[in-house]
Amino acid sequence: MGKMPVPPQKTRSQRFRPVRISQTPVRSTKPIIGICGGIGSGKSAVSAELERLGCCVISSDRLNNEVLAEPEVLAQLKAWWGERVVRPAEGRAVAGAGPAAGAVPDRRRIAEIVFSDATQKQRLENLTHPLIARRRASIISAVEQNPAVKAIVLDSPLLFESNLDRLCNAIIFVQTAEARRLHRLQQSRNWNEQEVRRREHWQLPLEEKRRRSGYLIDNDGSPDQLHTQVSTILDEIVARHVARSE
Repeated sequence: MGKMPVPPQKTRSQRFRPVRISQTPVRSTKPIIGICGGIGSGKSAVSAELERLGCCVISSDRLNNEVLAEPEVLAQLKAWWGERVVRPAEGRAVAGAGPAAGAVPDRRRIAEIVFSDATQKQRLENLTHPLIARRRASIISAVEQNPAVKAIVLDSPLLFESNLDRLCNAIIFVQTAEARRLHRLQQSRNWNEQEVRRREHWQLPLEEKRRRSGYLIDNDGSPDQLHTQVSTILDEIVARHVARSE
């Protein structure tokens, strides 16, 4: 791959300033596990394994998509950035349609705006992150009453940047070779290397995420190898949580 343009330089505080939302540590009867790693590392695959093993997975991406589609949020996005960030549900270009007309957020255009402007990114996060946090807290509260759930999993691309690590009893870093990550993203999302770098520019460096994690999963192997690693780590986390609770 050719040499990429260097993203606009931002200070560390501009790039990684966490949104100031309440992330009060949760007194949970179940362990709360955070999943982190590079874009395209396979965090969703690890989360899916944990779900099959009896965990409740709370996806920040899924919650974000739900929040963006709320009429009040969609109306605010239109007020900030105009019609270009809204499209009808069927995917055709929108002209004058608002939330009442069945419009949905155009996440690609929203990403283009926020990943090129720190101020707009902060503005969006200040709007959506508190709403996401409330939904997450509601799910955690409900799951607490379910004896069949072994653990609660927070699958978030901004686990540390949004202070979600403060909720976690354990954090798993998903490691995948860079070439494989880039190939996956090109195949699944049609992102080139420049797009990946642009998004990674706003996240903590991978080495920092790895340093702050208690467990590492190598996702360069087979599905069976991934399952074995996930199962072993989950058993250890649950056992430690039970031991601390006694």
